[in-house]
Amino acid sequence: MRRNHLWVFLWVWLLCLPACALAQDTSAAPVAERTQAAFTLEILAPEEIADLLNKHLELQRYRELTDLGPDELARLLTLAEEDARRLVATLGYFSPIISASHSVTAEGAVPVVRITINPGEIARVSQVKIQFSGPLDTDEASKDQRELIRTSWLLSSGTRFTQTAWDAAKQQALRQLTSLRYATGQLTTTVADVDPDTHQVRLEVTLESGPGYRLGDVQVSGLSRHDAALVQHLARLSPGVDYDQAELAAAQQRLSDSGFFDSVFVTLDTTAEPTRAPVLIKLREGQLQKIVLGVGASTDTGPRISAEHTHHRVPGINWRAVTKAQLERDARGLSSELTSPPDEASWRWVAFGQVRQELLGTLEVTSQQLRGGRKQTNQRIDRNIYVQYDRAESVATDTNQPEIAQSISGNYAFTVRYYDSLPFPSSGWGWGAEIGGGTTLGDTPQTYTRLVSRLQGFLRLGDRNSTAASSPRLSMRSTLGALIAQDNAALPSTQLFLAGGDNSVRGYSLNEIGVTLADGSITAGRYLATGSVEWQHPLRINGRPSDWESTVFVDAGAVANQTSELRAKFGVGVGARWKSPVGPLQIDLAYGVEPQRFRLHMNLGFTF
Repeated sequence: MRRNHLWVFLWVWLLCLPACALAQDTSAAPVAERTQAAFTLEILAPEEIADLLNKHLELQRYRELTDLGPDELARLLTLAEEDARRLVATLGYFSPIISASHSVTAEGAVPVVRITINPGEIARVSQVKIQFSGPLDTDEASKDQRELIRTSWLLSSGTRFTQTAWDAAKQQALRQLTSLRYATGQLTTTVADVDPDTHQVRLEVTLESGPGYRLGDVQVSGLSRHDAALVQHLARLSPGVDYDQAELAAAQQRLSDSGFFDSVFVTLDTTAEPTRAPVLIKLREGQLQKIVLGVGASTDTGPRISAEHTHHRVPGINWRAVTKAQLERDARGLSSELTSPPDEASWRWVAFGQVRQELLGTLEVTSQQLRGGRKQTNQRIDRNIYVQYDRAESVATDTNQPEIAQSISGNYAFTVRYYDSLPFPSSGWGWGAEIGGGTTLGDTPQTYTRLVSRLQGFLRLGDRNSTAASSPRLSMRSTLGALIAQDNAALPSTQLFLAGGDNSVRGYSLNEIGVTLADGSITAGRYLATGSVEWQHPLRINGRPSDWESTVFVDAGAVANQTSELRAKFGVGVGARWKSPVGPLQIDLAYGVEPQRFRLHMNLGFTF
């Protein structure tokens, strides 16, 4: 039985061999034919036009046809001229001279199709007429909005007309209309009247506003664990105010950044009564608890590992608890923070505790810190009021004699941010300050005052007509700190100052700049002054803006126990910036003037 099956298999296989060979031969022929194009295309035109036609000319689709005869090719050339004329018009050339021809250099050779374009004179806008209809046209409260649409119109008289610019101008005007009050506004008339003889274009636009909208009640869906009051306090949207798309976007961002929700969508219900249109907030809550394990490295702290546990509703108090353990090259610590839900004014109660062991200067410091108070976080201004207890036990690396200092203080801190965009600012400024006062603890308590001021700004250079993000700029920052107390006051080193590192004085390691003691060890000081000036230049790749920037910088910093003893230490260098998907990446090669060595600095993110 097995032998019969074997003979049947052999006969079937022998019969299939010719068919397989034939299939291979016939399939090979079309492959060989497909390697030869029907024609090659040459476009003789300015680079801008040639690039456009190479990408979008309809004729390109027929290059791979193998049965394209001369008559059919001639017909395609006629169509190609019209297609090219349409494409060139999108760039603002309405009277081009276009010719298309084909030739064969040798018998059997691939024909060459040549399209020659003389674009002629570019068309320019001669007149712009922007009209409004609906409540926007007569409402006195919308006067500034009408003026904004008119003054920021992108295609003003005398500018070059292109289809891309025309579309962008209309879209911007529509966004400016629908972003404030008039959520259902639309373009009802858009006319670009071209005179090819005079190379002028007359533009006419009419914007229909539709009704003006005011916010109604906030309607929340998707909650199961959290209260609607939490969403209300985070969103901070007041019923009765004019609809503002930017405010809804900010509310959505605040809800997303809160950590309570995995997804957030905030929209206006435009089908309801415009005078009280409901705000719809659709949420998906995050996990009640989560654990995040992290591995990373930086040029300041070296390799690090961390573990963080978050509980969004601690039983009994319904506060959020974040507990974190972190191990670095020269530091290790454990901290926990309890935060209450925000109230209507965005204030939260905060309780914080931390135990940390680290190298400050050349001293090993074991510290404990307890803090309690309230904080408020807004888009532009953050505030923090708190009472803090500090204990620090300092041991020199070559001795076993610890020095213990303790203090308790009351503090107020604020930060003001007015940047054009975050986390990639190119203009604007930020200022932060801390004001505190307290007393040391021990046998002879002594009072002290602690002051810190941080300032950063961007000064735009170059052509004022270019955007801030594409213009060269100066980035300037400074930090001043002072702890005022009696000379013999025993102060925790965690309340004092050190300098050096990625965000301080580059060219020096983290906390390398401090007060040098008689035995050569470095410790924290009572006074701090640092400053930096950095020239940032956006880079263009192939003539186009990119996400990279080059930098040249000078940093300086000093730490001392007396203002008269402040002596600046300098670092100079060059670097690069990259707008990465997770924030700005800073790469710098700095030279520390005093230690006379180069040091690489890398940092990710922007924080002020």
